Amino acid sequence: MQESSTSPPSLIASLTRHYDDLVDYVRRRFGCKLFAREIVHDVCVHLLEKPAIEARQPIALLKRISHNMAVNECRSENVRKRLIESMAELPDNASIPDHAATLDAQREVQLLAQAIENLPPRCKQVFIMHKVHGLPQSEVAAQLGISVKMVERHTRLGLAACKKQLGRD
Repeated sequence: MQESSTSPPSLIASLTRHYDDLVDYVRRRFGCKLFAREIVHDVCVHLLEKPAIEARQPIALLKRISHNMAVNECRSENVRKRLIESMAELPDNASIPDHAATLDAQREVQLLAQAIENLPPRCKQVFIMHKVHGLPQSEVAAQLGISVKMVERHTRLGLAACKKQLGRD
């Protein structure tokens, strides 16, 4: 069957005629024959879904479309791989904590607050400055006008009271 010189062949007809050449073209650039066949198949589906496109050089257009689709597929695959890798890094228990664990944590916080509240005033002040606000022992000592040894002693007493309140020795 010979085509007329006035009307170029349709893209579908050119794809059918040059199928193996297009697969080989994509395979040479992307390295996998199965991938290349999938891309050329996708190009065919794409052309069937679109209205008829006329091209003076249909094989060149088909190569360009195939190449662009292959690049897009590679990019999509890279995004999928990064998503899967990032999800694999998430801890298994990254869900909402259960109600019992939340209640236990709230109870422990209340017990700790009660233990700190029951400390002698200076001990309480030192403990809060050092353990709650995170000030270094030397800075706590300087601000309160006491020795670092005294800060250490008050901190130990505060920790012991907290452990005792929580039932941990």
